Amino acid sequence: MSEITLQMAVADLDRLPALPEVVLDLMDYLQRPEVDVGQVAFRIARDPALAAKLLRVANSSFYGLQRQVATIPDALTVLGLRAARTLITGAAVVTHFQTLVVAGYDQRAFWLHSAGTALCARALARELGTNMENSFTAGLLHDVGRLILAARFPEKYRSVMAYRAEHDCYPIEAEQAVLGFDHAQIGAALAVRWKFPAEIAVAIANHHNPMDMPANSLVDLVHLADVMAHVLEFPGGNEDLVPCLSDVAWNRLGIGWVEFKRLLGEVDAQRDETEWMLS
Repeated sequence: MSEITLQMAVADLDRLPALPEVVLDLMDYLQRPEVDVGQVAFRIARDPALAAKLLRVANSSFYGLQRQVATIPDALTVLGLRAARTLITGAAVVTHFQTLVVAGYDQRAFWLHSAGTALCARALARELGTNMENSFTAGLLHDVGRLILAARFPEKYRSVMAYRAEHDCYPIEAEQAVLGFDHAQIGAALAVRWKFPAEIAVAIANHHNPMDMPANSLVDLVHLADVMAHVLEFPGGNEDLVPCLSDVAWNRLGIGWVEFKRLLGEVDAQRDETEWMLS
């Protein structure tokens, strides 16, 4: 079995299918402080699959509308532009990665956990008054390096999982022991490749070790969102261990237990959004 290095794994990212130009253009436009609904609708219409998903969620029973939503502008009005931003990002990224073939890896469980973490990150960001779109994206991609390693280096990743089972440790500890690097580093490199804001890459790279970072709201937020997703049983896999909550991250965010429980309830009520992203 040949050895791989972090440099090799990062270089291999260039071999992944690129995000469609229409999706990149839409995601770039949605990063602007002010966006025009008409321009968003125009960009969505250029991707028929994305447009169909947006209309489907707008017409879902969750919104309880009396009439059918038939146009993209109407769907954006129903959802609200802010919610639509995060849902569009989620659907685009998940759809893109569903083209990867990963033998023996439960991709559905992986994406359920990732989408659940994204919803938790969005709820936390709203509570804290920080950027909900960046928080959602960082939560969605926090573990994507794990999927990439399993897809691109399946034999080595089977060794990682065997080590994890033998030592009953966290996957990131098994990755570091077997590979010498971990999925968080690969996920951060992908965020840089896709030209996401720098704070997203930093949050992905450090969500397992916020205590080693200077005060950074998005790192702390994604760390807590990951824990919340486990508490709410958004699975990452049958053998996925619940991460330990960092006291440092918890204290820096300043969320009380009453607020925390309320946020858990709010996200639990939004579970159908994960199904929309995965369908």
